[in-house]
Amino acid sequence: MSQVLVASNRGPVSFSLSEDGALTMRRGGGGLVSGLAAVTGAPRDPGPPRATPDGSGAGEHDGVPDVLWVCAALGDADRKAARRSPDGRLDQAGYGTGGAAVRMLDIPAATFHRAYNAVANSTLWFVHHLLYDTPRSPHFDARARRDWQSYEAYNAAFADALARDAAPGAKAAVQDYHLSLAPRMLRDRRPDLRIVHFSHTPWAPPEYFRLLPDDIGERILRGILGADHAGFLTERWASAFLDCCAALLPGARVDRAARTVTCGGHTTRVGVHGLGIDGPALRRRAAQQDVVDRARALREQVGDRQLIVRIDRTELSKNIVRGLAAYRELLVDHPEWRGRVVHLAFAYPSRYDLPEYREYTAAVERTAKQITEEFGTPSWDPLILQVNDDYPRSLAAYGLADVLLVNPIRDGMNLVAKEGPVLSRQGCALVLSREAGAAAELADGALLVNPYDVSQTAETLHQALLMPRDQRAERCARLAAAATALPPQRWFADQLAALD
Repeated sequence: MSQVLVASNRGPVSFSLSEDGALTMRRGGGGLVSGLAAVTGAPRDPGPPRATPDGSGAGEHDGVPDVLWVCAALGDADRKAARRSPDGRLDQAGYGTGGAAVRMLDIPAATFHRAYNAVANSTLWFVHHLLYDTPRSPHFDARARRDWQSYEAYNAAFADALARDAAPGAKAAVQDYHLSLAPRMLRDRRPDLRIVHFSHTPWAPPEYFRLLPDDIGERILRGILGADHAGFLTERWASAFLDCCAALLPGARVDRAARTVTCGGHTTRVGVHGLGIDGPALRRRAAQQDVVDRARALREQVGDRQLIVRIDRTELSKNIVRGLAAYRELLVDHPEWRGRVVHLAFAYPSRYDLPEYREYTAAVERTAKQITEEFGTPSWDPLILQVNDDYPRSLAAYGLADVLLVNPIRDGMNLVAKEGPVLSRQGCALVLSREAGAAAELADGALLVNPYDVSQTAETLHQALLMPRDQRAERCARLAAAATALPPQRWFADQLAALD
């Protein structure tokens, strides 16, 4: 089997510094890590640091391809680990990297900050999720051009590392909006490689993509078209990409039937690869004692009341404030639910480096406080909001949920909508935004809502709470089957197979 290279902003491991300056390593999470584990044949559970006898930590054996994962150092602890490792190779320093060789790039902190926060998260994320308050932003000036230069340098660092390490004819899987330019840069450096780029976000329609400066928008499209295959989570996002290429790239030939784009003499195929849940692995994790303990504590806290659960990052696109407003309207319009239902809203802090996110988190907390003050009684807390990172608590909440609320204004896929039904004990009703990518797969079992329509969402929550148990369980079973139909292992393997 050929060599496989993976490029992503986050890697399979990350580091933290203790008070005495010692490094602590933890395994990365998410579908990409699970998918790569299937390719490498490595276990997905954390293990101790280790290296193979030759120090490489990876290599082709028993039909498993030689895998190299290139990622960025995200903070001071990661940079320290990268500098302690031979040319950033964590596996050669003895760290347990899940069976893959890992090169962590020590990109200068200022360059990384501008590329990651100012361009990737404050510009490209906002464009693809349609988040701009257009009377005020975006504002592309000289500072934005400086930030764009850092984004180019960041992508070039990845392209240089991949080009240097790739064997002849290797496959390179470049992941997400952080690395939109890398496929073209890598092709210029190594035309012999087979390259796939995968977008985990939505893709903006042409009329919104045009918010970007013309030259920057063209660079992004041409950057992704440096790949042999461009992958998206749903047909909707793939079609939007084709629309942008047709409308904004002079001379590009878009064949919608074949889903190809020919630009500059190179043809890129466009494909759809849905991302689902590894059901058995998720259920094993949810059966561990820390999850069981949290479930018991939550049930003692809320009693036998019905539970509306949401699990999200405090991310602008997740629409938490409107979700809380819908819950408030439910309690106003249907006072019979007062004292009989509790809303568990568990949120993970997100992107505190950006002022918009700090302000949004504060708005979430203000709204929650207002609901508690308006409706709470000495014997009933209508809302439990916790803004901290507690994965076992989230798994416990999934199992207890009567209703799962997932109402993003726009989402590439949304795995919460898939994890909840898989872990539900008695069957939960899923209230799902029609703007989530997951809606394309889960519409048959979910109750779909317009995420901007607070009143509709409130009434749908009411319907979900009233749904008979047997109907709720039957719908939930359909949702769980759809959620596990395309597990991460298959999602990643299909990207590589598309290069053949």
